[in-house]
Amino acid sequence: MIYITRRESFNAAHKLSRTDWSEDKNNEVYGKCANPNWHGHNYQLYVTVKGEVNPETGFLVDLKWLKQIINTYVVDKVDHRNLNLDVDFMKGKLASTENLAIAIWDILSTPINENGAKLHCIKIYETENNFVEYFG
Repeated sequence: MIYITRRESFNAAHKLSRTDWSEDKNNEVYGKCANPNWHGHNYQLYVTVKGEVNPETGFLVDLKWLKQIINTYVVDKVDHRNLNLDVDFMKGKLASTENLAIAIWDILSTPINENGAKLHCIKIYETENNFVEYFG
């Protein structure tokens, strides 16, 4: 078994806020992330796939193909967007990095798994110091 990872970047705005909570409760739980005027991050997305090397090509997957899948299904939909308002796969979800990682897994698992590899991990750096890993 071999693992290979592709990194992509995107910029997006969001806020953490529950409509069923008061402004005070949202501020208590989410702090600055509950800013009613939103805030943004320069996200780093790492998609790791696993499987066996194809003896004919020497690849697990063609990284150009993996880049295209990630960009088509995720980056093109989130880059320079508001995660709360503009992103179809985040509708009705709290726009935390944890929920974003799960949603990206759900979107990418089928196209990746149907093409000879298996999705292993989604890792998203929200900041230099904070990241989430999701293994499905």
